[in-house]
Amino acid sequence: MPADVAYRLICAGTHLLWRGDFHNARQLLQALGRRIDKKPRKAADSLLDAFNRHRQAQSQRARLLGSLLLAIDADHGIALRRAPDARQACLEAYGPASGPYLVSLRELQGVIGAHEWRKKGVPIAALDGRIHPHYGVFSPVRGEYIELVARAPLPGGQPALAYDIGTGTGVLAAVLARRGVPHVVATDQDPRALACARENLARLDLQAQVDVVQADLFPDGRAPLVVCNPPWLPARPSAPVEYAIYDPDSRMLRGFLQGLASHLAPQGEGWLIMSDLAEHLGLRAPDELSAWISGAGLRVIGRLDARPLHPRVSDAGDPLHAARAAEITTLWRLAAAG
Repeated sequence: MPADVAYRLICAGTHLLWRGDFHNARQLLQALGRRIDKKPRKAADSLLDAFNRHRQAQSQRARLLGSLLLAIDADHGIALRRAPDARQACLEAYGPASGPYLVSLRELQGVIGAHEWRKKGVPIAALDGRIHPHYGVFSPVRGEYIELVARAPLPGGQPALAYDIGTGTGVLAAVLARRGVPHVVATDQDPRALACARENLARLDLQAQVDVVQADLFPDGRAPLVVCNPPWLPARPSAPVEYAIYDPDSRMLRGFLQGLASHLAPQGEGWLIMSDLAEHLGLRAPDELSAWISGAGLRVIGRLDARPLHPRVSDAGDPLHAARAAEITTLWRLAAAG
């Protein structure tokens, strides 16, 4: 089937089940992507408009490319010529299958890519080691927020206990443990994240210092240090892994701020790690975060800033380049007011 014909079919809402050579399927997917990307885009009136158009284009692109399907056997095997052995990758992502199933080639590529990241890991300078993200758990590829936690002054010199709220891969809990905090409680409500954090902490031989518990935000009790790196953008995620990026109505951010004072020990500190990208995009008013902090009975006692280093900062072709170029990631040191 010519790529132009396939493109017209998927634009009309037709799904295509591929039965031929696996490498040819990849070539067709690439050709479809090129045709989708050629579609002209209207100029945005503002950065907020650019963000909304960008998200809409991403969603449409994902929907169209998700129309090319492959049949997967019950053992997660792919019965196509020159197909890779993706059984372990699919088992990690989906668990045991009850029978044959269909999956989009685009999603399968993501599953295989996640498996490779899990195998080789992400190098973390502050740990002198690697973090191995699982499928569906956000990878700590943006290192500036990790470095902020690695160099911020610890309250009281050496707190006996710290909470890591929304631990994900467990990277910040590991950094705190490596800095000498004898007991860290890391929380998350996603079973994938909990399993991922436990595995990473075991790899780093830190499981005796860090307890990983399932909780929506805070565990019981109070701690001298409570750390949280919530999703940075108040928007609706379109895939499970995007919950680490998008926080609808700033639910996690506001929940952390509202509950922080009641979970801080006397003279304790809360570390909120946030980017100001939302402010540059017009998703959050410039003074909104400060108002939420004071409204939660908290005060700012210090801050550390870092500029992002990821490639899109210097990509002038990115529709959100102006906002990314101005972005600053901040570790807010918070204490109870009064």
